Amino acid sequence: MGITIVLGSQWGDEGKGKITDMLSQQATLCCRAAGGHNAGHTIVHGSKTYDFHILPSGLISPVCVNLIGAGTVVHVPSFFRELASLEEKGLENARKRVFISDRAHVCFDLHSVVDGLEEARLGGRKVGTTGKGIGPCYSDKASRRGVRVGEILDETVFERKLRSLHAGYLARFGELEYNVEDEITRFKEYRKLLGPYIVDQLAFLQKYKDSSNTLIEGANALMLDLDHGTYPFVTSSSTGLGGAVQALSLNPTSIKSVVGVVKAYTTRVGSGPFPSEQLNEVGEKLQEVGREFGVTTGRRRRCGWLDLVICRYSQAINHYTALNLTKLDVLDGFDEIKVGVAYILPDGTRMESAIPADADVLDKVQVEYVTLPGWKSNTMGVKKYGDLPPNARAYIEFIERELGGVPVKWIGTGPARDDMICRE
Repeated sequence: MGITIVLGSQWGDEGKGKITDMLSQQATLCCRAAGGHNAGHTIVHGSKTYDFHILPSGLISPVCVNLIGAGTVVHVPSFFRELASLEEKGLENARKRVFISDRAHVCFDLHSVVDGLEEARLGGRKVGTTGKGIGPCYSDKASRRGVRVGEILDETVFERKLRSLHAGYLARFGELEYNVEDEITRFKEYRKLLGPYIVDQLAFLQKYKDSSNTLIEGANALMLDLDHGTYPFVTSSSTGLGGAVQALSLNPTSIKSVVGVVKAYTTRVGSGPFPSEQLNEVGEKLQEVGREFGVTTGRRRRCGWLDLVICRYSQAINHYTALNLTKLDVLDGFDEIKVGVAYILPDGTRMESAIPADADVLDKVQVEYVTLPGWKSNTMGVKKYGDLPPNARAYIEFIERELGGVPVKWIGTGPARDDMICRE
């Protein structure tokens, strides 16, 4: 019994779906704490591939109950489309096992329109958002003018607040390619459907307080955290450990493990500093072999070597008790592998476990690398640690030492669900 929290340790896209799928098989409850339909997990389960966005991937387990928590923003059409897609692929009873906190906020089509306009205004300093309306929705939440999921059920309150939001954006931007009455009409139908899914989160969680094995599924990752990430090139929610505790009212003393998911190299989507990015044949090879395209947007991911400065910083904030190293097999074809171990700032300062708060300074750091020998052999589908090539094991053990002995407990060796080494 207890709480396990799975969090991304880099800029997202680390492959959190596989470990959450695996751990959810023993979970009673799986919860999403932050983000919206801008997130994406791909899970290969048996012969089927599932893409998750707003729904918790604990739905893969036939006995796991799932909650979209108070810290999230919910695009209702995407919620129903995703449920329908999962059911078309044969996922049973999904509709009976997913619930939404009445305190989550509604992400409207209006927010998506505004997202595009705000990005356009930034010009060359674009954040590189997914365009899903996540930022404007969280902005409305923070400004105390947002609409909560529970308010959808009160037609009068809902329509008044949505029209007020629309009027505010009209005053700011002028004419919008958006019709508020069309969205209100769509919600007349959603209102009829949503009732069974909406719950009082605290009362709901109290039912599982003493008897559940709870899994918390992170979205995005620490380097996209609103407070601790590469601001302003971040998402609009708290993506780390603190955000999960706050959004879901978790008892910290009940947290039994915090799993940090680390890709064996580094990627990020969108704008912002990326010290270990490789704008050369190395980056191209990582992108091609790793099939690095966003699940939600299809955008090409920027690729680079593993950056242990980022990982140490992430560890200091999220306090991982174990790591899941993913996509090790992508490195199979490299003669040598570089790992970033320190930053040299423009003034000559050397940093090993912290990053500059100023994104412009971070963009100018020089990375100090250690070069390790590659293994030049196939690790795809390897199930036992001892069956990995010696140089692959040396790479993993180097990472453990550099991260202060946090154990790499799981190692991903391919896209399939069973392509995972579990170390004791």
